[in-house]
Formats: sequence, C-alpha cells, structure tokens
Amino acid sequence: MPLRVTPGMMHTQLTRNLNRTLTDMSKLQEQMTTGRKINRASDDPVGITYSLRYRSELQANVQYQKNIDMALSWLDFNDTVLQQAQDVLKRLKELAVQGANGTNPGVALGNIADEVVQLKEQIIDIANSTLNGKYVFNGEKTDIIPYDPTVPSFDPSQVVTDSGAIYYMVGVGVKLQINLSGNDVFGRPGEADNIFTVFDEIINALQNGNHAGVTAQIANIESRMDKILTQQSEIGARVNRVELMQNRLKDLELNLTDLQSKTEDIDFEKLIIDAKINENIYQASLSVGAKIITPSLVDFLK
Repeated sequence: MPLRVTPGMMHTQLTRNLNRTLTDMSKLQEQMTTGRKINRASDDPVGITYSLRYRSELQANVQYQKNIDMALSWLDFNDTVLQQAQDVLKRLKELAVQGANGTNPGVALGNIADEVVQLKEQIIDIANSTLNGKYVFNGEKTDIIPYDPTVPSFDPSQVVTDSGAIYYMVGVGVKLQINLSGNDVFGRPGEADNIFTVFDEIINALQNGNHAGVTAQIANIESRMDKILTQQSEIGARVNRVELMQNRLKDLELNLTDLQSKTEDIDFEKLIIDAKINENIYQASLSVGAKIITPSLVDFLK
C-alpha cells in the first residue's frame, strides 16, 4: 500500500528542517562572535579535553617562566655582589703587598691600616646585601641580617649563617638552587682564610708594624679569592642552565599556543562560507515550502 503524504506531515518535516537550519545558523553566529569553535563542552567533547589540557600546560609554562625570571635576577645579583667582593680583596691584596714592604715608615703603615679598616666595612656591607628586601647570604632566613653589626661584641669572623637552600621550579620536575651561604663565600669560623679573620690579622699587623704578619695573610687572601671565583663559576653554570630552560619554555609556549589555536579558534573564511550556505538553505526551504504548504504557515515562519 503506497504511503500517503499528508499536509500535516509536510508541515512537520518543513518545520523540523527549518529549526535545524536555524540552530546551525545560531551556532555559526555564536562562533563568529566569540572567535572560537568550542564554546561549550557539547560543541566538541574530544576537542574540549585537549583544549583544557593545553590551557593547563600553558598556565604552568607561564609560572615556570616567572620563576626563571626571578631565578635569573637572583643569580645575576649574586654574581654582581661576588664580583664586588673580589674587587675588595684585590685591593686588600695590593695593600697587603705594600704593607709587607719593610721599608715603609710607621705613618705609611697607619695610612694603609686605615684603608684596610674601610675595606672591612665595605665587605661587611657586601655580606649583608639585599635583593627586594631579602638578604642573599643567609640561606632560607632571608628576613634576618646575617652579619649584624648592632649585636654586642660583634665579630663577623664568628658568624654562622643559615645554610638552607632556596630552590625555584624552572620546569616539570626541575628545580634549581639560587642562593649561596655567607659562610661559603666569606668563610666559616676557625678557617684561616675566613675573610674577616684575614682583615683583623692584617689590621693588627699593620698597626704593630709586623711586616711578616702582613705577608703571612697574602696567601689567605688568594685562597679566599679562589673560593669566591669557584662560587662565581657555579653561578655562571646555573645561569647558563636557566637560560637554556628559558629558551625551551618559550619554544614550548609557541607550540602549545599553536595547538590550542588549532583546537579552539575558528577558520573565519570557512565560517563565513558555511553561514552563507545555511542562509541560502533556509531561504530555499522557505521558498519551496511556500509552494507546497498553506501560505498562512509559511507567512508566519517568514
């Protein structure tokens, strides 16, 4: 028995087709407005999973890059301060060589001693250097001054600084120490080349005209300079590693951004074409419907 197509069936099918086309047009309009092809999870359940993953990785990447910037600032500052300490020790060595000369009169030794006293004050200032209000040579206790001259009977050669390490996460599972201990740089109590002990010995020897005592400290100055140079080399190696990580993270950011764009962003040219096609389909459906369905219904739909 042949199937009879009634006007009601045609009305229903036409209405269904028009509603589907209107839904498609609305979705395309939303995509054109937002510039994204995924505006809700139902738009692309698989795509939204990748999109969320890319966003999460990009956020982590941004934080790692911030950590790297802070780590580089700290490391560069440490390198600058260590170089300042080296400059002070170079001058101290020059004065020690002059003071070790037995032909210097007492007045000359007194003048040299006065300058050495000033250099000692300078090295204490360097040991108490701060970056953004944090003391860089007191381990994890960055809020406490390591060599506090206001302490009664202050003796910097006997100071024990905090040895705690400060780490920055600069990548997935990658952390880097960025600080130095004051004792590693300036010497520990009891060490012959503790820089503060060396200063005290040279000052005492100069004030008492003890040329041999001054001469004996030259080797300790050189020993401490070598140790600071080792610290500078370590800082340089860390800076190189951080810079490599920085370049790697920038490349990763570009890749993730590109992947996210391919997953979320629309192709405007294709979208405009699809929108025009849907508009033509809608108008054609109305035109055809006007010829086969009661005009009052079509007029209402228009």
